[in-house]
Amino acid sequence: MPEKIRAGKIIRASWVAIFSNAALAILKISVGLIAGSLAVVGDGIDSSGDIVTSIITLVTAGIISKPPNAKFPYGYSKADTVAAKALSFIIFFAGAQLGISTIQRLMEGGGEKIPETFAVYTILISIVVKLLLSVYLLKTGRKVASPMLIANGRNMRNDVVISASVLLGLFFTIYFKMPVIDSIFALLISIWIMKSGFDIFMETNVELMDGISDQTIYNKIFDIVSQVKGARNPHRLRVRKLANLFVIGVDIEVDPELKVAEAHHIAQTVERRLKKQLGNVYDVMVHIEPFGNFEHDEKYGISADNFK
Repeated sequence: MPEKIRAGKIIRASWVAIFSNAALAILKISVGLIAGSLAVVGDGIDSSGDIVTSIITLVTAGIISKPPNAKFPYGYSKADTVAAKALSFIIFFAGAQLGISTIQRLMEGGGEKIPETFAVYTILISIVVKLLLSVYLLKTGRKVASPMLIANGRNMRNDVVISASVLLGLFFTIYFKMPVIDSIFALLISIWIMKSGFDIFMETNVELMDGISDQTIYNKIFDIVSQVKGARNPHRLRVRKLANLFVIGVDIEVDPELKVAEAHHIAQTVERRLKKQLGNVYDVMVHIEPFGNFEHDEKYGISADNFK
């Protein structure tokens, strides 16, 4: 998928998320304050944070569409992953802020007011909207292979669980006439939000450190290279992600008696087949060595023998 089209889909999804979360944030914070529910207010604060995360994805979509230049010869696609890392901090600190305010309220007695029952309908609306938004963002994110959009979609999915917890807390608070239950559920929600932010932070580490989460791709590459006539002993394989694309480097051995043009043709065949059979390949770098060559200082990459 061309980067311009991919960026356009991310921009559209970001605007949908911004307007949806803005409406929910205003609704939940207003109703939470009127109804006297800290948990509903906390859910509204979480939706406010979601507006910020969606704005970040919107700005980042414009950045990743920029063409490569001398400073960034591989382009700006990894801004997607950097943005996902930034989102993890925002999500975590939003949860921490809610947790601190809830603990303070619990230390003061947990609240004195029983929330009004109309707050329940607000949370039901939130659950439906967040569920639809989560499905949309995850589907779009997976289609364009956008880590930040997938992270935002997962955040929306977490919000469904959060709103469901708020709903359950409201039910028990109103039923048992104990305002402290609302505060306890708000504290549990804050822990959930912080865990979600931490999980996203850890997952983005893999790509930023040029790692690969799905390591089955190594065997796929070895199998593809082995099918190319004249290409032997694929080794020192390096694979990293550039947004939704793979950057592949691999060494192969060829008959030392071949002419340069013949060896080059084998390398070209390897490159073409990898791009065709794997898909989503940004670049393939094939290094040619004479058959039986061994270099003691080769420290990087994966070989078929030691991987399987």
